[in-house]
Amino acid sequence: MITKTEIDKLVKEYETVDFIADDPVRFPNRFTNKKDIEIAGFIASLVAYGRRDVFIKKLNQLFDIAQNEPLNFILNFEPKILGDFNYRFGKPEDFAEIFSIMRTLYEKDGGLEELFKFGYENSIDNNMFIPVTDYFYSRVKENAGQGFYFMLPNPRNGGAMKRMCMYLRWMVRKGPVDFGIWDFMPASELLIPLDVHVARISREMGLLKRTSNDFKAVLELTENLRKLDPEDPVKYDFAMFGYGVNNKK
Repeated sequence: MITKTEIDKLVKEYETVDFIADDPVRFPNRFTNKKDIEIAGFIASLVAYGRRDVFIKKLNQLFDIAQNEPLNFILNFEPKILGDFNYRFGKPEDFAEIFSIMRTLYEKDGGLEELFKFGYENSIDNNMFIPVTDYFYSRVKENAGQGFYFMLPNPRNGGAMKRMCMYLRWMVRKGPVDFGIWDFMPASELLIPLDVHVARISREMGLLKRTSNDFKAVLELTENLRKLDPEDPVKYDFAMFGYGVNNKK
C-alpha cells in the first residue's frame, strides 16, 4: 500500500495550474463571473466522458455556439441555437432538454448553487445528488432520449456519479485547479470522482477493496482518503492521476 508521504507528494506534484490545460476544468477556467463559472463547469461535466481529446473538441464547439457567454446562453436558450450539435449518446434534443430546464432553474429557482445546496440539505438515502437529478427529471418531457439520462444519470440506480462528484469538487474545493466558489458545504464532505482509471489505481494503492465501481465504492474510497486527510480527502484525486501517469501498464 502506498504511504501517506508518497501520496501527498503526488498531490503536490499534480495539483498545479498545469493540470488545467488537458482537463475539462479548462472550460470554467475561461470565466471570472461566478454564474458563468458554475454553468460552464456543469456543461463541461455533462460531456466529460469518452476520449478526452474528442469531448474537449466537442466542448469547444458547444462553447462557440454559446459565444463563450454561459449565463447569457442559458437565460436566452432556444433549442434552434444548437443546430445539429451532438456528442455520442447526447442528441440535439437531449442537450435542448437539459438547457431548457437550466433556463427555468436560473429564471425561477436561483441556479445551480441553490439546487446543489438544496440537495445537500435534503439528501435522500445519504445521497445529495438525488434531489438534484429529481429537479431535472420532474421537468423533462416524457419522451426524453437516452442521452438525457446518460448525461444526468439517476443516483437511485447506485452508480458512482463520477461527473457530478467531479463538478462538485470544482465548485466547493479551493485550490490551483478548483474554484471554491460554493460555501454551503465543507470540502471534507466531498466524494471522490470514481471512474475506471481511479478505481484501478486506488485498488493498486490498497485504498479500495470493493470490486464494483459503484456508489458504495465511492463511499469506501472516500472514507479511506479521509483517514489520510480528514479535511480535504478529494485532493487525492490528483494523486490518483499522478500515480496512473507514473505507473502506466
